[in-house]
Amino acid sequence: MNNNIELSQEKKEYMIAAIKEYFLEEREEDLGDLAAILILDFFMEKLAPEIYNQAVQDSYRYISEKVEDLFEIQKY
Repeated sequence: MNNNIELSQEKKEYMIAAIKEYFLEEREEDLGDLAAILILDFFMEKLAPEIYNQAVQDSYRYISEKVEDLFEIQKY
């Protein structure tokens, strides 16, 4: 099983542009592409798996609640 979160090239380019825009607007720093790519790589390696796992847990909890709702509509 591949534990890496894969992004399309379009999404990577969008995220790199968003990082550069954030740093320019919030910190008045003009990042180059390499710096933005390194920041994105850091987030993808260190933070994205935690966010992904939380989303899986939230989805599981939601689906479990809906399955329980199905049992309530049984006819006896």
